[in-house]
Amino acid sequence: MAGKEVVTIGGILLAAGGSSRLGRPKQLVEFEGTTLLRRAAEALSASGCRPAVAVLGAESESSVSQFEGLAVLPIVNHQWASGMSSSIVLGIAALLDAEPALSAVMITLCDQPFVTTEIISRFLLKYRSLSISDISRTSIIAARYNGVLGVPSLFSSPVFEELKQLTGDKGARSLIRNADPDTVKFIDVPEAALDIDSPEDLRRLSTY
Repeated sequence: MAGKEVVTIGGILLAAGGSSRLGRPKQLVEFEGTTLLRRAAEALSASGCRPAVAVLGAESESSVSQFEGLAVLPIVNHQWASGMSSSIVLGIAALLDAEPALSAVMITLCDQPFVTTEIISRFLLKYRSLSISDISRTSIIAARYNGVLGVPSLFSSPVFEELKQLTGDKGARSLIRNADPDTVKFIDVPEAALDIDSPEDLRRLSTY
């Protein structure tokens, strides 16, 4: 990014949910020899997002070992049942505590098994390639799939305050959909369309 000497992009992996629809901890579901949580943490760690945190909640005690050897710090949201927004607020606070001059943050989910390091890196590269005029107008770089915009997404520092004000179970998706369209860019990520929320999703995953 021309004119900016240091661009620091942090990462938040959201992994606090109770998996009520699935009926078992989605974080610990195994696919291709590893858990969904470890798979997502490896993708975020290898992308170069620094600092990076994973926000745990339900199943936190059994999940914390999944981060061994990775540059992703697990933190626990004791209010996870209040909704995804509380995990985003906690994650943003942890990142800004570690790096107050954070330029942007990448938010990923533990239940999108086909969101890889390469995909996350595309968001980082797109952000770093923006010109000064572009970056002043760009608040969000979102994934586009199934005709909608959603997570994984990158949020630039001007919208950190909005992220910190999220409440309930709206999550980052609501911020994307309510944003001024002129401030949102997107990357096509059809791989993000499969997220593991239900037994049917798990059956679909088993066919890959």
